[in-house]
Amino acid sequence: MIVIAQGDRIRHFTVRPWAVALGASLLLAVAAGYLIATGYLIMRDDLINAAVLRQARVQHAYEDRIASLRAQVDRITSHRLLDQQFMESKIAELATRQSALAERSGTLAPLLERARGRGIGAQAVPADALPVPALRPGADQAALETIVPANPLLAPATQPVRAGLGYAPATRSAASTKADRLGPADPLTALSSVTSTLDEIETAQLEQLGVLARAAHSKRNAIIAAARESGLPIRSETTPLDAVGGPFVPIGDISADESFETGIEALQTALDALERTKSEVTAFPIAHPAPGQRITSGFGPRRDPILGRSAFHAGMDFRAPTGTPIRAPASGKIVRAGRNGGYGKMVEIDHGNGLKTRFAHLSRIQVRVGEEVSAGQRIGASGNTGRSTGPHLHYEVRKDGQAVNPMRYLKAGTRLGSHL
Repeated sequence: MIVIAQGDRIRHFTVRPWAVALGASLLLAVAAGYLIATGYLIMRDDLINAAVLRQARVQHAYEDRIASLRAQVDRITSHRLLDQQFMESKIAELATRQSALAERSGTLAPLLERARGRGIGAQAVPADALPVPALRPGADQAALETIVPANPLLAPATQPVRAGLGYAPATRSAASTKADRLGPADPLTALSSVTSTLDEIETAQLEQLGVLARAAHSKRNAIIAAARESGLPIRSETTPLDAVGGPFVPIGDISADESFETGIEALQTALDALERTKSEVTAFPIAHPAPGQRITSGFGPRRDPILGRSAFHAGMDFRAPTGTPIRAPASGKIVRAGRNGGYGKMVEIDHGNGLKTRFAHLSRIQVRVGEEVSAGQRIGASGNTGRSTGPHLHYEVRKDGQAVNPMRYLKAGTRLGSHL
């Protein structure tokens, strides 16, 4: 209760607690508002500056983030461009290599055909078996990403494998089949696979050249050995295949073109040497003049079939019914073709090197003097002309005018037959 006295007058009134509390609260609120307003007026500039600085920091942070993202985008773009350029360069390189290998295959094909013609069996790596990427330089990145993995030629189904002296396609492996089920391979892996396959084909071509050259030398050595064992006076010398040497030069120091050219030259040299040796051997009369006909009288002393006295038989007689084809035992030039005393109808061939052959008692002559004949060519037919007791062929071999035993050359022909 509050009492107020003024003179005689005394007034009093009662203040309730909640009214005191309310008044105190209002007073504190006013005081607080005053203080806040006063503080705001005093610190307004500082608060505004702080807000501006905070906004600036946020703006700078966003700008830095945007710049970082832009730089990252630029790096990704640059990497994609570099990847595209790398893929294009690799594809161009593979296309160039494929073209070179196809050209080499075209160069190798005539030599292989020539080798087969000389009895050296071989099969080339076919040009159409080469894995060629179906891409061209300048393709865009999307095309590279789409075509490269899907191109089946980048995971070739054929690989060059050994097959005698040649190479043949191999079947797809289980790993390749599994890879096909899993989907397209990574482009770099696919290009690496193509590069590896091209390397294998290139190596196969070089190896094939070496195999053919060695086979040609071996065949030539076999011909020379057989000829010498038969007593033929052959001048060719054998090639010592095991006599090799030289300084070590890493294969990487020699370009593939140089290696291929060297291999081609070596094979050509070997084939030329083989042909010269064959020509030298086949210049001797080693082929049978009446194939399949039996010998009835050999070379040397015998009883003369007409006079019954001892005589020298300068040749060999073959039982041959009239009309049996008579063939040249080697290439040469006809020097006689007509009747010649007891020989009857006779043909004489000059084979060079002092060697001549005579064919007597013919019923028909099918060549003329001066004509060039080849081994196996028909020169006439057997008969019973001249000093003869029945149809047969009298065959002589003369060396520098002297009669020699034809059997020596026929045996040489038998021994050399498998090589020629």
